[in-house]
Amino acid sequence: MSKILQFEHVSKTFPGVKALDDVSFSLRSGEVHALLGENGAGKSTLIKAITGVQLADPGAVMRVDGKEVRANSPEIAQGLGIAAIYQHPTLFSELSVMENLMIGRNGWLIDWQQRRKDAQACLEQAGAAIPLDLPVKNLRMAEKQLLEIARALSQEARILIMDEPTASLPEKDALHLLGLIRQLRADGVGIIYISHRLEEVLEIADRMTILRDGKYVATHDAKDLDRAGIIQLMAGRSLQAMYNKQQVPIGETVLKVDGLTCGAGNLSNVSFDVRAGEIFGIAGLVGAGRTELARTLFGITPADSGSIHLAGRSLAVDSPERAIANGIAYVPEDRHLHGVVEDMAVIENVTIASLEQHTKRGLVDRASEEMAGAEAVRRLGVKTPSLFNPVRNLSGGNQQKVALARWMAIQPKLLVLDEPTQGIDVGAKAEIYALMEQLAEKGVAIIMISSELPEVLGMSDRIAVMRQGEMVKVFEPGAATQEAILEHAMEVSVAS
Repeated sequence: MSKILQFEHVSKTFPGVKALDDVSFSLRSGEVHALLGENGAGKSTLIKAITGVQLADPGAVMRVDGKEVRANSPEIAQGLGIAAIYQHPTLFSELSVMENLMIGRNGWLIDWQQRRKDAQACLEQAGAAIPLDLPVKNLRMAEKQLLEIARALSQEARILIMDEPTASLPEKDALHLLGLIRQLRADGVGIIYISHRLEEVLEIADRMTILRDGKYVATHDAKDLDRAGIIQLMAGRSLQAMYNKQQVPIGETVLKVDGLTCGAGNLSNVSFDVRAGEIFGIAGLVGAGRTELARTLFGITPADSGSIHLAGRSLAVDSPERAIANGIAYVPEDRHLHGVVEDMAVIENVTIASLEQHTKRGLVDRASEEMAGAEAVRRLGVKTPSLFNPVRNLSGGNQQKVALARWMAIQPKLLVLDEPTQGIDVGAKAEIYALMEQLAEKGVAIIMISSELPEVLGMSDRIAVMRQGEMVKVFEPGAATQEAILEHAMEVSVAS
């Protein structure tokens, strides 16, 4: 089989983060090439470079059919026959099936009869029995995935990228999709396949490439690897020296969750407890329910059933206001969207959750607010020229410190941190870890959600693993390994 795609010496640098570091990858016509790695390994960044959504750093070389692509963009990639199908379909919900299939086909005169024939032929090739005039919003997830494939075929795609295509599908639909992939492979289409379902990957892939921390690890024929071998390649790294966690006394139970279920968050029968001074790490793959659990504990998506006890008292957390009033704080994953208010000043961000402490007779005591803000900035080491500097002007690490300062001001009993060091440099990470240890030493119970396994292992006392909305394993201190966490985080085979 000839190489249909070659991508050599691919690096991609963002401020403070090197997402890809000299990665090379190739795809043959008529093969399924699995791209594997933990969350944050660089898979998505590589795909964005291939599809032209993001430009790689200078020095990268991309060839399609042996010809160098000197510039790339989504339009150029589409013209080269490259198409991507993501876990969450990128369709126009209000338009019909046929309109979604024919988008991008221009012309002064439109032969609608011929277009309907073309659209029907693409659906049949994709094995999708969907009425052409049905609005996309009325389709099931499996039908949307098939429509995405049909749209790619209508664009004569020869390089098809599939990112977690079966993650949201029931077993029957997943098996149907895998059958379609085999047919596309037989037709000569080259497929880049990303999935955390390892049994599925072993069944469908011809070759596998593993990335770790943005770097190329290895490429193997699928027949030469088993599940254990893949996990070893994905997880094979030692803890860094910065995870020098100080042990503090673990106190009484602060949070006790029993049978927590939330339909809106796809959580099912989650039970666990967190103690004073404990850092309770939660690991899992994308879509495992970690963030949904955090949002439920904070009252953003209240639970349908189950119980939450905080400091021994039963608590109905039906809103963030009630959570805050009872001493629950939450630093969300998306720092820019929910963690800080970027257009507001540092002082306003720091005191926004504790403004009542600086209010007298309905008026804000500015002197009191400034004193508290200055003390928080000093204590957390926030680097800012002024308390009145807009937060958007700060580095990512300093923005995260501001988000933490906001909640430290209310002296929480429970602090929920979702990806607390995402997108910040190594030095800032170490400072965030030190702040977490300080809070733990004061008896705060901390839940830390992280996609970085070294971080989870290095900073947690106990570690829980989530999968598909359930908490499937809790490791006692010292019992967890990267391999063991990945074993529990990976989906059981969808194939018979």
